Amino acid sequence: MPRGIESNEYMKSIRERSGNMRVGYKHQLIGLEVADLLDDRPHKALYIKLVKKLGEQKILSLAKDVAERKNIKNKGAYFMRMLHTKNT
Repeated sequence: MPRGIESNEYMKSIRERSGNMRVGYKHQLIGLEVADLLDDRPHKALYIKLVKKLGEQKILSLAKDVAERKNIKNKGAYFMRMLHTKNT
């Protein structure tokens, strides 16, 4: 089989598997919930890391507070600003 075809099939299988996320730990689940609350799925790894480092209660409560505010355009950026302000 030509190498190009083999590579294309491999990349196709990788793309298919990337849609099937597996959550093995509680901090991963909470991080994904935070990303969904903030409408910021592309940065889910950041939220997972923050939950693991700072604790689920703190991150989840702040995310819920930000999510309830209606006049914020970029909830993820606002969340990070609030988190930075509270940690300094």
